Amino acid sequence: MSDAPTGTQRVVLTVAILASFVSFLDGTVVNVALPAISRELGGGLVTQQWVVDAYLITLGALILLAGSLSDAFGRILIMRVGLIGFGVASVAIAAAPDALFLIIARALQGAAGAFLVPSSLALITSTFRGSAQAKAIGQWTALTTAAMLVGPVLGGLFVDFLSWRLVFLLNVIPIAVTIWLLPRTGVKDVRAPAASVDWLGAALCTLGLGGFVFALIEQPIRGWDSPVVWGPLTAGVVLFTWFLLHQRTARSPILPLNLFRVRNFWTGNVATALIYAALSLQGFVVAVFLQQGIGLSATASGLASLPTTVMMVLLSSRAGAWAGRWGPRVFMTVGPIIMAGGCLLLLTVSTEFAYWWQVFPAMVVFGLGLALTVSPLTSAILGSIETSRSGIASAVNNAVSRVAGLIAVAMVAIVAAGTLDLDGFRRAIVFCAVLMVVGGLVSFAGIRTPDPQSVEA
Repeated sequence: MSDAPTGTQRVVLTVAILASFVSFLDGTVVNVALPAISRELGGGLVTQQWVVDAYLITLGALILLAGSLSDAFGRILIMRVGLIGFGVASVAIAAAPDALFLIIARALQGAAGAFLVPSSLALITSTFRGSAQAKAIGQWTALTTAAMLVGPVLGGLFVDFLSWRLVFLLNVIPIAVTIWLLPRTGVKDVRAPAASVDWLGAALCTLGLGGFVFALIEQPIRGWDSPVVWGPLTAGVVLFTWFLLHQRTARSPILPLNLFRVRNFWTGNVATALIYAALSLQGFVVAVFLQQGIGLSATASGLASLPTTVMMVLLSSRAGAWAGRWGPRVFMTVGPIIMAGGCLLLLTVSTEFAYWWQVFPAMVVFGLGLALTVSPLTSAILGSIETSRSGIASAVNNAVSRVAGLIAVAMVAIVAAGTLDLDGFRRAIVFCAVLMVVGGLVSFAGIRTPDPQSVEA
């Protein structure tokens, strides 16, 4: 296949980017809105954590089911369902009368978002192959991750000058454009007539993660000896263990355990868990602390991450192409370590705040490491699995990243020793740096340059 994309491939790539843009934008734009949501609806840090984690629980759990449905019933259909559901849930969030309603609507939004990312990446991996696939994934990564990082800037502007509620309507236009483009991809859905859906597995996964995360969020308030903490924690561990055992015998498992026999796949997912846990925690604590601890406006807090966005836009596509040429291992090793260095530079932040000396250098270094990491990581994992299973492979990797993120955010109060003051912020930042370094070392030890003949062309 030529490296130059055809017209159809360009449309497919555009659809994949827009669909993921919707999910990524809403997953991160919320961070700068958290203080405003808490002020209006109450609940403090616990409400802030649940606004983030309600979305990530259903996204992380149901993304596995969505990947299986994508392969079984067609990627275009699943993507269309996800786009419509996401739009409806977004309107509900914007109209939320109280914190509980908002949290429930965020969970529904996460469920809809689960249908978007695996379908979009599966479209890329089934349309592009070889070095062209690596380059396409690099472009997808650059634009979707940039959207994810630009989200706080847009969110901050909306919070400061309009309303936090309108933040959740930012995705209306990309949803409409993506729905309009879907028939123009030329992709025809292929449906397996004997396909079955593992609803039990989806329920066990969702309830297991929910119980575990609930316990982590409530523990700093109630203590480990409270039945409100150890009860859901025990139930969550039991249900998630049952889920894993069930996947061994399910007719159509949403988490095919045999995928983890592929070295680059399982190693890449371990690295993903570590890196994305750190990435989610860092985004949360920076956005909240700069507002509540330093006193920046929502807009200024969002703009603080702009240098990272610029680095992503400039370098992600190139990093994807380089990984296709030289292999992903070096990038997946060096990138997270550079990200860790960027995190540690944030330790210079103090109550005598100076953005250009304390935050800007950290965001530039962090963005460089992130740009070198994400595209090669995605390429290494998805490129190791045959095209016919690209939907579920993408879903597993995205589920790993989302679950890692939700657990990290649920642990904020534990890591920060109860509160996000300056000392708590610094503890969280050091924790993020450690996770990133370990992620880089795991990549160095486990990732191998894939053989082009080892997967289906």
